Amino acid sequence: MPEPSITLRPYRATDEDAAIELWQRTWQLAYPAIDFAARVPWWRERWRAELVPAAQIVVAEEDGTLAGFVTIDASGYLDQLVVGPSHWGSPIGRLLVDEAKRLSPDGITLLVNSDNARAIGFYHKHGFVDAGDDVNPVSGRPVKRMRWTP
Repeated sequence: MPEPSITLRPYRATDEDAAIELWQRTWQLAYPAIDFAARVPWWRERWRAELVPAAQIVVAEEDGTLAGFVTIDASGYLDQLVVGPSHWGSPIGRLLVDEAKRLSPDGITLLVNSDNARAIGFYHKHGFVDAGDDVNPVSGRPVKRMRWTP
């Protein structure tokens, strides 16, 4: 069986529906008790109004299908790193975090839900350290602030 082909490229407006669908599917699996389908209109507005204009967005495609994305703004804040559930454990997460580090070589900060042990472990594995506890300003959920410095 041939090895899948993973490509990183800049986000295009035509990626919006696939990126939003991937966000919803991924977060729904991570937090099944929350109705992420009901949050899609809010997320689409946030995506269009906050992330697309202010962040660099890089998508990962596997064999031409969107499999993940990362958003990073000029301050080095990583708002989203989403990898489709069928790609968890694949190189896609590492490739996206490495790309974020390339785009923000002076450092990266992010917030991760305190109960998301999988994500926290992923960031630790990729050189991020805990930088204190916080509260997500949007959801009100407890989060860990994490930081990567070169």
